Amino acid sequence: MTPQDTTLLAAAVVESQDGYAQAIRTGKHHFPSDEPAALGGTDQGPAPYQLLMGSLGACTAITLKMYAARKGWDLSPLTVKLKLFREKDHTERVERVLSCGPSITEEQRARLLDIAAKTPVTLTLSRALRIETTFAPASP
Repeated sequence: MTPQDTTLLAAAVVESQDGYAQAIRTGKHHFPSDEPAALGGTDQGPAPYQLLMGSLGACTAITLKMYAARKGWDLSPLTVKLKLFREKDHTERVERVLSCGPSITEEQRARLLDIAAKTPVTLTLSRALRIETTFAPASP
């Protein structure tokens, strides 16, 4: 694969803090992550799975708003509710529930469901993302 075959979609730097707390930087944005107290953290920010659901929900809402704007549809108020479940067989699934304003018809809702299934983060998660992990060289 050559460099021109690859597009950088996102980057983040995560610096570990006390306990399970983490400081996340993505571009000019800084935010915390942590585990809840029940899991040994100090609940200083959302847990990793909460961040994942937030990412999926944000991508869904942004994509639907872009589509609706092109069509001249008023989605207000648009809400995306998400729940991540692990089944007994260890597979995972997400329940995603959309709600929007009363001006959207059943036909439009059906189209929005089609669009939601094709959002960038939805497609990434659906493809079972490959993760390559290496260690950086040791610092002197």
